[in-house]
Amino acid sequence: MRPTSTFPSTCADVPLTILAGGPRDRADPRAQRVNRMSRRRFAVLIFIQAALAVHVGLWLWRGGETIAPLEPSESMETLKHGVINVGALLFGLALLSTAILGRWFCGWGCHVILLQDWCERLLARIGLRPKPFRSRLLLWVPLALALYMFAWPVVYRLAIAPLVQPDLHWPGWSWQLTTTDFWTTFPSWAVAIPFLFVCGFLTVYLLGGKAYCTYGCPYGGFFAPLDRLAIGRIRVNDSCEGCGHCTAVCSSNVRVHEEVRDFKMVVDPGCMKCLDCVSACPKDALRFDFGAIPASHQRPAVARLYDLPLTEEIGIAIIGVGTLLAVRGAYGVVPLLFASGIGACVAFFAWKAWRVLRDRSSSFHGHALKSAARMTALGASWLVATALLLVLVVHTGAVNLLTARGLQTYESLDIPESDIFGDHAVELEPVRQQAVRLGLRQLQIASCLSDGGWGLGTRSWQDGLDLRMAWMHCVLREFTDAEALLQSMYRRAPTEALAANICRIRRGRADRAGADAMYAQAQADHPEWSRLRDERMLWILDEQGLESAIAASRAWVAERPDDITAMRRLSILLLDANDPVLVDEGIQLVRHTITIEPDNAFAHYTLGLAEAQRGRLDLALPAFEEAHRLAPDQATITEALARAYREIGRGDDAAALLAPSGSAR
Repeated sequence: MRPTSTFPSTCADVPLTILAGGPRDRADPRAQRVNRMSRRRFAVLIFIQAALAVHVGLWLWRGGETIAPLEPSESMETLKHGVINVGALLFGLALLSTAILGRWFCGWGCHVILLQDWCERLLARIGLRPKPFRSRLLLWVPLALALYMFAWPVVYRLAIAPLVQPDLHWPGWSWQLTTTDFWTTFPSWAVAIPFLFVCGFLTVYLLGGKAYCTYGCPYGGFFAPLDRLAIGRIRVNDSCEGCGHCTAVCSSNVRVHEEVRDFKMVVDPGCMKCLDCVSACPKDALRFDFGAIPASHQRPAVARLYDLPLTEEIGIAIIGVGTLLAVRGAYGVVPLLFASGIGACVAFFAWKAWRVLRDRSSSFHGHALKSAARMTALGASWLVATALLLVLVVHTGAVNLLTARGLQTYESLDIPESDIFGDHAVELEPVRQQAVRLGLRQLQIASCLSDGGWGLGTRSWQDGLDLRMAWMHCVLREFTDAEALLQSMYRRAPTEALAANICRIRRGRADRAGADAMYAQAQADHPEWSRLRDERMLWILDEQGLESAIAASRAWVAERPDDITAMRRLSILLLDANDPVLVDEGIQLVRHTITIEPDNAFAHYTLGLAEAQRGRLDLALPAFEEAHRLAPDQATITEALARAYREIGRGDDAAALLAPSGSAR
């Protein structure tokens, strides 16, 4: 059988020969060549992933410092904060090489490509070959995401920040090629596994091979335009007969036979240079080579075929982009790249549901959804599933919006604790109180169902909301409601920070006895909570004076003689005393803490201040110099060292230290 694809009259008809089994038939020598090329590419991809796994494994085993993640998204830190990291160097190299070789990095270096190709092979084993979904508007989503991730930070800093954040200064360029916390910028396994399922398997099953690359990957938003500049391309010679085997084996959904017919090369930026088409050509007419590129990529014939008219596409694009915006950041766990994959899948569900309702017949992967205007059980299930998906998206978007508005109100409460819990607390003006109550109500609605809200978030996410709502209650001087939220969290998972906040709230409503009882109970249950006890020493100092605070701190050190926080608090209190004997005792205690933490710059700084207070500049100077060596960027330490230099007559050294080129500047 020889079906033909008819092109406009300006071009000759090109027959697409379909052989038994096609080029994927293992007995066909062309299929064997394609398989060999695919195996090579898979071997490269697997080797890269294995090398990354070994890197992470060694870090987990040995700990300490290691090379920062080889992740292009890390370059956002470069654009925002001037931090040049390994991810930025990799992304820059990938972009530069793409402008020369074409879009090779996606096909030969991306772990998501490996997953998508693997999923496509698994589907092929059970007889499923997903048809590529062709949309003209969704093609722009990757570019929009790329501009948002990598261009928007630059635009904001240069054009917008000077107007809305005049205090936002460029920190300058810095290098950060290593890290001690490899997972800081990565999502948890609870997010990574669904991401790999949706963006690796579901997008392929619904929208065809490389679907996530086409409609969701922001890196492709840069690789695709740069591919148009590349001199490295799949090119054709005069041996080509237009058989179409190249298009049949292309896993990037490129119509290779049309490309080489119209341009003598592949110009579609979706081509990922996997070279399967080169291997499949029975006439060896295709090759990867360098040379001139056509001045125009405008097709002389019919526009590329799409799966839906423009009017339908506008609606589907609205659903896809709307879903992305609705679920992005939902419950603090859905990253942008995951949201883009979800948006593409929901858009396809909605499009297919519309076709089921509109057309007399509709199918999916050979299964009838509607036949002769009669809905099948599968078609009805598809409609129900789509309706539930859209309801969930709208619900998630509403919760996301309420959360964002509530958190925006919370972030605007730049109020010191002394204005809330102090003896001279300040009450907000009525207009601002109303705004805080509105923000509080928005967070209450966004809370989990189990907490009386509409949200579907996790307990850790809810705890984050409860902490913020507790502070908003405190701002409104609703201390009972604030404590109720924190007490509920403390009963589930007691932490030092929660105990300290509960004590502050009780003190804020003048319940000193209740605060002391909470302190005593927390210390009895968790004697290792040093920060909580340190805060209590400060309150004893504030309420009962220095002598009582010193006595309480001595008892703390006697109880826990190895607690560095206890020794540090006692030494500071002793140094604040006017009694030379107590000051000398404090100095000896500081020296003892330095033997335990020799790299603590502020311990050396404190020692220098104490020795200077006693008039022993010969002992103070080495302490200041060591503190400056450990923390050269701390202006307070630098100024103390410069002052010590001047007092011993080394004015030139002080001037050099404070010069603009000095480390303090």
